[in-house]
Amino acid sequence: MKTAQIVSLVLTLSGVTLASAQAPGEGGPRRGGPGGPGGRGPSPIIRVLDADKNGEVSAAEIANASAAILSLDANKDGNLTLEELRPARPANAPARPAEGTRAGRPGGGRPDGARGPVDPVMLALDADSNRALSAEEIANASRSLAALDANKDGKLTRDELRPLPPAAAN
Repeated sequence: MKTAQIVSLVLTLSGVTLASAQAPGEGGPRRGGPGGPGGRGPSPIIRVLDADKNGEVSAAEIANASAAILSLDANKDGNLTLEELRPARPANAPARPAEGTRAGRPGGGRPDGARGPVDPVMLALDADSNRALSAEEIANASRSLAALDANKDGKLTRDELRPLPPAAAN
């Protein structure tokens, strides 16, 4: 009798284990943040800086930062406006909420009125904090990006490019 109970227990546990095991991408919760599964992806600036698309900005890519950033300058005036820095909204995207009523709250989606994560790259590049890049800020891009290299290895890793929580930007 005990043997039958032990065999039954082992078979039940084996079945539960097999049923819960899933190959990657086969259901289960989606994980990731910006750039990961279900995320929005990197900012347009990071996309143009990371020429080899390896998720890091190498020393050579940092050195070429001004030219790479200027590739986003749609009107070729040497400056990047907020419209040029913002990714285009997909044609099939739902309509945006009315200004000031996001998530049903006046002032935005969070009770404290703060916005989402802060892009450390834009924080470093936008010296006057006007959410646009002037010709001078673009010309200083390599120096500004080098300041983000926390471990001084000459490149910007994924951790150094990761968006900051809103409180860290203040």
